[in-house]
Amino acid sequence: MRRGLLGKGAFETISSKPGGTMPPIRGKTVMQVFLGVEPPAPPPNVPALKEVGNTVHGGHKPTMREQMEMHRKVEPCASCHKIMDPIGLSLENFDAIGTWRTTDNGNPIDSAGMLVDGTKINGVNDLRKALLKYSPEFVRVGTEKLLIYALGRGTEYYDMPLVRSIVHEAEKNNYRFSSLVLGVVKSPQFQMNEKLQVSENRAGTQLRAAR
Repeated sequence: MRRGLLGKGAFETISSKPGGTMPPIRGKTVMQVFLGVEPPAPPPNVPALKEVGNTVHGGHKPTMREQMEMHRKVEPCASCHKIMDPIGLSLENFDAIGTWRTTDNGNPIDSAGMLVDGTKINGVNDLRKALLKYSPEFVRVGTEKLLIYALGRGTEYYDMPLVRSIVHEAEKNNYRFSSLVLGVVKSPQFQMNEKLQVSENRAGTQLRAAR
């Protein structure tokens, strides 16, 4: 269950809220981090998710899934939440700090759902398998982040051919991480950036020596 980023406590924590999980945030985070997709912006004046007592759902305090189902009944919310919620709900077995659990408010956790592309999932393992269908998108996003880290700047439109080229070459090696790193360090952008930094460091040293 702990394999990969989806099973890491740090990931579960940053995609939760203080005091509890929040499936829409987890769903949005997966879309952004793994696929580079920005969910639609929420409509204005959307009511906040309300705390519900024990007087509903047969006398028990509702689970997060039940609370989200009530929230989706607000029509402006449904279009966005049908995209994000199934992803986040598949991770509900991880609490807000990443501890594995089988109940929520004393009730069994139901992590089943259907992604917007029609894929049925039930838990984190199914989500991992579903995301594998989007390996090129994930690798593209990862390559962009590597390039940003290596260059010390954001990517621009003129960097996109390089990103596509690195992804294409990495595919030949089953998307090995080492292939992505090699593609970045061999790129003209990285090589020029390194030469510029060396030149700036040398100029700084000469200036300090002249003082």
